[in-house]
Amino acid sequence: MIVIENEFLKAAIDTKGAQLSSLINKATGVELMWQAGEAWPWHSPTLFPVIGTLINNQIIVDGKPYEITQRHGFARYSEFLPIETNSTHAKFSLPYCEKTLAMYPFKFDFHVIYDLIDNALRVTFKVINLDDKTIYFSVGGHPAFNVPFHEGENYDDYYLEFETEEPLTEHLLTPEGTFSGETKPTKLDGKNLALNHKLFANDALVFKHMKSRQVTIRSHKHDESITVQFPHFNYLGIWAKPEADFVCIEPWLGHADNAGAPVEFKNKDGIQKLEHGHVFDASYYISI
Repeated sequence: MIVIENEFLKAAIDTKGAQLSSLINKATGVELMWQAGEAWPWHSPTLFPVIGTLINNQIIVDGKPYEITQRHGFARYSEFLPIETNSTHAKFSLPYCEKTLAMYPFKFDFHVIYDLIDNALRVTFKVINLDDKTIYFSVGGHPAFNVPFHEGENYDDYYLEFETEEPLTEHLLTPEGTFSGETKPTKLDGKNLALNHKLFANDALVFKHMKSRQVTIRSHKHDESITVQFPHFNYLGIWAKPEADFVCIEPWLGHADNAGAPVEFKNKDGIQKLEHGHVFDASYYISI
């Protein structure tokens, strides 16, 4: 476990999956991250090189199927190498290997980088194309935050505040986890979405087209809050296990497959394209 801290925040990152496992508000002593309880055994998994469910657990590259059995990709199950650390900074690397090539036929070095900047933690995903061809991928975050923040509070006391007041449309998932093609409007109170344990009865709320690039977890009972800013991410998932006391705010570049026939990976909606010799990076921020 790698620990970084400043006067505002203390973060612990596990080398398995380069997963943010703890984030403590040092002023209050409050643990912000879900502690991998019985309802869900993760804290903040890293999603790469796919997001969500694949049809037949496969990607199609140049007409050939490759099996990725892990939902959200293999990065969260992989051991990362810490390659650069100091008191407020930690960088982790996952390079391609024979095992990854059997699932995902591209040569890459994938970095997850954590930086504490005042009262915010910046999480950066960096993909380096080491192949002699264009590579394709999806990448995203899946941080789960404790709700409520304090013992004796209720989940229903909390709500999500979006950056802008806008009509939001959920893209609905099939029971298998692919997109059905159906949508429905999201019921907001101005910019706010009330949290309750029934909200995620039908899986995640997924937004493919939205103006907001910031979501804040707030309480009706006090002024403490957690904000997730995702300026570089085009899609957002919001999810929790029904009846569990957490909520995930998930910035994505990419998403699950659409139901129906599989398509070439490079033609998949939301896929990222990285030319030979180029480097990709995108960051999101967790602040208090």
